[in-house]
Amino acid sequence: MSSEASIRRYRPSDQDVVIDLWSRAVRQAHPFIEGEGAGERARILREVYLARAENWVAERDGTVIGLLALLPGGPGEHTDRVPGEGPGAEVGGLFVAPEAQGGGAGGQLVEHAAALHGALRLEVFEGNARGRRFSAHLGFTERGRRTDGETGHPLIALDRAAPLRSVSWLHLREGRLLSVRTRGNDTFYLPGGKYEPGETAREALARELGEELGLVVDAEELREAFVIHALAHGRNEGRRLHMTCFTGGPQDIVPVPGREIAEYAWFDRAEAGERCAPAHAQVVARLIAQGRMPG
Repeated sequence: MSSEASIRRYRPSDQDVVIDLWSRAVRQAHPFIEGEGAGERARILREVYLARAENWVAERDGTVIGLLALLPGGPGEHTDRVPGEGPGAEVGGLFVAPEAQGGGAGGQLVEHAAALHGALRLEVFEGNARGRRFSAHLGFTERGRRTDGETGHPLIALDRAAPLRSVSWLHLREGRLLSVRTRGNDTFYLPGGKYEPGETAREALARELGEELGLVVDAEELREAFVIHALAHGRNEGRRLHMTCFTGGPQDIVPVPGREIAEYAWFDRAEAGERCAPAHAQVVARLIAQGRMPG
């Protein structure tokens, strides 16, 4: 299994390796386009996208393996204020080196774009079957078609709604993960919930922990652990979920369930798999990999 890639801003020093991976990736994806990966199309990449777009790269083990070029509707810098709620962005280009495809870097780049800008738009050539499958897997849906003026080949325009953003608390006791169940629901979730306007992620989680479990938590004591990308469950089933998970805060706790919480429990891996929302499986896998839960 491939290790997770790191995402960072494109730097001018990346140009040669990025152009090389782009050339090899598009020749593989677009064999129906004569001269793909070179000539005028290479010039456009170098002089337009790399010079003017909001560019990010995926890097694994010190090697750049992917490029994301965004044409945003607003600023793209990540802040702790609720990101991903702007006017959205157009994915002008998404390329992963052929030898790194299937390892998750492309999906990470897309989720990074969604975390920054929310809703996303892109176009894929009709003849790029793999690109169409990849886009569908990540939740993009068709909104229209047109003929590309440069190549004469049909393009499919795709959209993806902004993900549902939430925060969750990772609290472990003897290797078991704290979970809560709301009234009228059989499924357990991690403590936490959605942002309210103007809140940082830490502020949102501190408030939710007070409302759900009666805990007084200093937002500054919470530390971001990782982000989970999954499909939402329950009322928002089928929508993409961007869940930021935190550790820290008080450890010796006696929860007092709030009005919406029917019960709380600490679950091991097997119990979480049976009784918790699907995103739990990813959380548990990450905690096991970190040595914080038994496998």
